[in-house]
Amino acid sequence: MSTIAFIGLGIMGSPMAVHLAQAGHDVRGYNRSPEKTAPLVESGGTAAGSIAEAVGGADVVCVMVPDSPDVQAVLAGEGGVFDSAERGALIIDFSSIRPDVTVELGKQAQEKGLRLLDAPVSGGEAGARNAVLSIMVGGDASDFEQAKPLFDTVGKTIVHVGPSGSGQTVKAANQLIVAANIEALAEAVVFLEAYGVDTKAALEVLGGGLAGSKVLDQKEENMLSRSFDPGFRIELHHKDLGIVTAAAREAGVVIPVGAVVAQLMASAKAVGDGGLDHSGLLRGVERLSGRASD
Repeated sequence: MSTIAFIGLGIMGSPMAVHLAQAGHDVRGYNRSPEKTAPLVESGGTAAGSIAEAVGGADVVCVMVPDSPDVQAVLAGEGGVFDSAERGALIIDFSSIRPDVTVELGKQAQEKGLRLLDAPVSGGEAGARNAVLSIMVGGDASDFEQAKPLFDTVGKTIVHVGPSGSGQTVKAANQLIVAANIEALAEAVVFLEAYGVDTKAALEVLGGGLAGSKVLDQKEENMLSRSFDPGFRIELHHKDLGIVTAAAREAGVVIPVGAVVAQLMASAKAVGDGGLDHSGLLRGVERLSGRASD
């Protein structure tokens, strides 16, 4: 069993930390909003009052925070992980951030005698709660093998995809595919409803054919009921599409569908839907179609 510091106990990080504690690891959690440590404490973990307190003496440091600047602050900021971790500690960054930032942080970690894996996840809140996340891991292969039992505790599909930054690159591709699928599903729902079709029945039969997808399985109820409680917020998907469009430009790759969906996601955020689940893209299709309910 490992001593694990887990920094970032939000929608995704909290259930992941809880699974690790329930598996018997000594998990010390830190979150800027202290009340969010409660589920971890109830599951046998402990709450730390600072990053340094959480990280001191830990074998493994897990990070799950929203964006590149947050990861930089947690790892390289004053009193952060790089200042507080024991030499040789393994850092697993589950956040979704820019690949170039990961590469630079990996170099800084190495200079400090630390090891960094970038391990962004896919599967949303449901995947985190059910410990069935897909985890795409970049970094040293031997570090991946050491971390594999921890990944197996919180995920189902775990793949080492290459050197440092590779996990973040694969996650960017994931977010492009998911966003395009959600937008297509939203457009299909509005189209079906415009013709008075039994939309639930229509989605059932579509889900059994080539149009079927995990996005349809997981998001159809949100769209049918217009219930957009966040499993993964539009504002975070907006951030991720910014990553993939910038990275595509750097690589000289054209992603026209991705560019359009990125603008639609930006529009949703701009009109105040940023806190909704990304299935809330449906509201944008309704607005464009003159069918908005609010």
